[in-house]
Amino acid sequence: MPRRSVLSAAERQGLVAVPSGEENLHRLYGLSERDVGLIHERRGTANRLGFAVLLAYMRYPGIVLGVDETPAAHVVAFLADQLGVPAEAWGGYDRGAATSRRHVLELQRVFGFVTFTAADHEPAVESLAASAMANDHGAVLAEELVVSLRRRKVLLPALPVVEKICSEAITRANRAVYAALTEGLDAGHRRRLDGLLQIAPERDVSMLVWLRQSPARPNSKQMREHLDRLRGWKDLGLPDGVRFRVHQNRLLRLAKEGAHMTASDLGKFEPFRRYATLVAVAVESMATVIDEVINLHDQIFTKVFSSARNRHKEQFHQSGREINDKVRFLGRVGQLLLDARENGTDPFEDIDTVLGWEAFTAEVIAAQALARPKEFDFLAGIANSSTMVRRYWPGFLDELVFRAAPAAADLMAGVDVLRRLSSGGSRTIQDGAPEGFVSRRWVPLVFTEAGIDPVFYELCILSRLKDALRSGDVWVEGSRQFKDFEDYLIPPQVFRAGEGARFTLPAAADPATYLADRVDLLNEQLAIVDRLAAAGELPEASISTLGLKTAPLETIVPEEAKDLVTQLSGMLPRARITDMLLELDAITGFTDDFPHLKTGAPPKDKTLLLTAILADGINLGLVKMSEACTGATYSKMLRTQAMHIRDETYAAALARLVNAQAAHPFAHHWGDGSTSSSDGQRFRTSSKAEATGHINPKYGASPGRMIYTHISDQYSPYHAKLVNVGVRDATYVIDGLLHHESELKVTEHYTDTAGFTDHVFALTTLLGYRFAPRIRGIDTTRIYTPDKTSYEALEPIVGGTIDTSMIAVHWPEILRLAASIKHGTVTASLMLRKLGSYPRQNGLAKALREYGRMERTLFILDWAQDPDLRQRVTAGLNKGEARNALARAVFFNRLGEIRDRSFEQQNYRASGLTLLTAAIVHWNTIYTHHAVTTLTQAGNPPDPNLLKNLSPLGWEHLNLTGDYTWRHTTKPGKLRPLRSTPR
Repeated sequence: MPRRSVLSAAERQGLVAVPSGEENLHRLYGLSERDVGLIHERRGTANRLGFAVLLAYMRYPGIVLGVDETPAAHVVAFLADQLGVPAEAWGGYDRGAATSRRHVLELQRVFGFVTFTAADHEPAVESLAASAMANDHGAVLAEELVVSLRRRKVLLPALPVVEKICSEAITRANRAVYAALTEGLDAGHRRRLDGLLQIAPERDVSMLVWLRQSPARPNSKQMREHLDRLRGWKDLGLPDGVRFRVHQNRLLRLAKEGAHMTASDLGKFEPFRRYATLVAVAVESMATVIDEVINLHDQIFTKVFSSARNRHKEQFHQSGREINDKVRFLGRVGQLLLDARENGTDPFEDIDTVLGWEAFTAEVIAAQALARPKEFDFLAGIANSSTMVRRYWPGFLDELVFRAAPAAADLMAGVDVLRRLSSGGSRTIQDGAPEGFVSRRWVPLVFTEAGIDPVFYELCILSRLKDALRSGDVWVEGSRQFKDFEDYLIPPQVFRAGEGARFTLPAAADPATYLADRVDLLNEQLAIVDRLAAAGELPEASISTLGLKTAPLETIVPEEAKDLVTQLSGMLPRARITDMLLELDAITGFTDDFPHLKTGAPPKDKTLLLTAILADGINLGLVKMSEACTGATYSKMLRTQAMHIRDETYAAALARLVNAQAAHPFAHHWGDGSTSSSDGQRFRTSSKAEATGHINPKYGASPGRMIYTHISDQYSPYHAKLVNVGVRDATYVIDGLLHHESELKVTEHYTDTAGFTDHVFALTTLLGYRFAPRIRGIDTTRIYTPDKTSYEALEPIVGGTIDTSMIAVHWPEILRLAASIKHGTVTASLMLRKLGSYPRQNGLAKALREYGRMERTLFILDWAQDPDLRQRVTAGLNKGEARNALARAVFFNRLGEIRDRSFEQQNYRASGLTLLTAAIVHWNTIYTHHAVTTLTQAGNPPDPNLLKNLSPLGWEHLNLTGDYTWRHTTKPGKLRPLRSTPR
């Protein structure tokens, strides 16, 4: 048996776990008349109930209940109730007797159950071959195997056998993946791949490490160096189409594994595996470098425009005194002219007498020098950056292979002109050069009396290329982020084949039916709100010429609740952050979700793992943590991080904590997990990370990164993503709703103003979510009607009509887009950026916006007439803001700044912080419940209606600073004592 463990203890147990819930009991354990008749043939109530229990377990989970195994009490009770016998009769069933064995054989004979034998082992392994080529997660394969066996009424073998089958399937698939990736590699390929593990010339790191480094800052030097990296990957000369030989999941998995290993570790692999891993790393890294090169170009031009704009403002500011003098002078001259006209005198003599003709001439010349172009545009100022841009653009255009939609054909022709100029050494732009891409703003700069200005022609093309790459009019071969729009979506033929089955959506496939229902609902709501507004009967709201106004919401916390919060906060035990993590791991086992990268085994040294996680969460870093934690050396933690800490392991551990919070009875005082909110929290970047940050004027002039976090109504942060501060929050709303790994079933989601766009309204509805943003400036936000029907009271806020015909025409494509996002073919954030980018607004983007306007209008109409909705949204967002305060307190080291250069390390900081805050939330929930229980047992039960005002976000009782020592001070299953005696 292969040594690799492919299932955790929890996953093994989950395969044979018995579900709960009324619906599941009826579905899985409901007895038919035939079943009951057969059961009643047994003698005695114990035998009848025992026979029924054996039948139930053979059906689900598909096992023969062992002699030493106890059936779930709720299943026994459910079966006993159907048979009209007491559940206690199970205790009289002799499971070791011959009668029990006869029962098993009879059930197999009557119902067709068969035993899994050695002959079934090989076919079982082969049945998983296709899935194992796409996914090497043991739990996924094991679930597929047991579902298949149940369907064929094959009783499940022992769990170690199930795991062995999955492990063998993964091992065989691994070999097949290695073979596919190394097919066609000649001696030259292997020599160049081995060269990646050698120290790079004039550098102190391996060639592999250097080629995978991200650019430090957006400038021409870094761009040229990154283009050298791209050439380095291309020089490997890997066979064409190698990336398509294996499933994308497998390629990514293998590439991640290789990326987390040192050159020394990779060199120890046997050649077959080493070359396959290096090929996967090369393929994925080259795509990453291509994307980074394009993003560098985007950032450079953003910086060029920003610098020109700032210089323009500064020059105007510095000329302020002179401009004021010239305006005053103009006033004197103007007054002289007016006086001359009124008095009938010669204005020229007056000017000469009062001002002096020479002085007047000098002032005019000075004014002409101060004057800016009529458009008062800073665009001409970007010419100052042309030399810097020209240092990199020839290589940029040569190394990337651009493809374009017909709308960008003229732009591509312009790119070809620049390529020819670069190769020929000339800078003269001939008449007849492509010019259709030159917008009105650029025309006076590009087209001059002397002909086409080469500097501005180049800059115009490169600027428009940036915009076209953003929008998707232009894409790049080998890129992940800048592919053809169609490549992101489920192919039309595949979507049509799976529509209504595999690609299910809440919206109907037939636009006529679905849109007619939505239009009817919209007309109904418009009429209701129009009537209420006209009568002045909107609850705590009004509509006038000033727009929609709602009464401010007041958060009223009873004094008794404040006293209870103070009392319970004082009872929570003081604890070191290290003790808290150890205790919570003993309760939830979240460290088991950080398996070893190569073996899949749980971490052997959990204390060391927790130390590395804590270093991320409190923003201390491994170097400083090694100084603050005895026994945790930097090299040990670095190795632990490389082998156990990854994006997917952080996500799995977070899901476990969120699920534990959702299952805790006390958390239900705050919500049932069906609503959530999301918000971005900015952290300044400095030191090595300063160049990776982005500037958003909303947060000042300093660069930063944002952690966009989704938080459940039970205060758990269930998804977090590190994003750029310059990107609108709305871009990431749907990613968190779809791609968290917890068991939460969110149906309603809240954001602030930055989290909404019409596209988000459309997609959230299509995906089955109620989207409810708190819109700042809702009084100026317009609603839209489906036709020209007049609604007099709503007239001040009506902005136009909805083009339902456009929605209907593009409805199949809208559904295909939504299905692609739902099934993970592409992320919502990437699609929203593409659809919302300037300059292209294609038919799909317009149709989606029209549909979003319909859903936004329905929401605003609800907002106007439903104070409870306003209260829910505000309460949900307040929870997120309070959690951000906790995150700020936890992330206190390095002045709360992100200083890591690489995106990977920055992402670890964000994931560690999210996991740590989730741990604090759950630990506080456990002890708040303990405190309430203690008060109740002491005869001082709190008012249950006040418990919803409590919060698990406090941290005053937790010691976040100092030396980080790990002491197992509490026994498993036993809570530490509270701080004070209940009064």
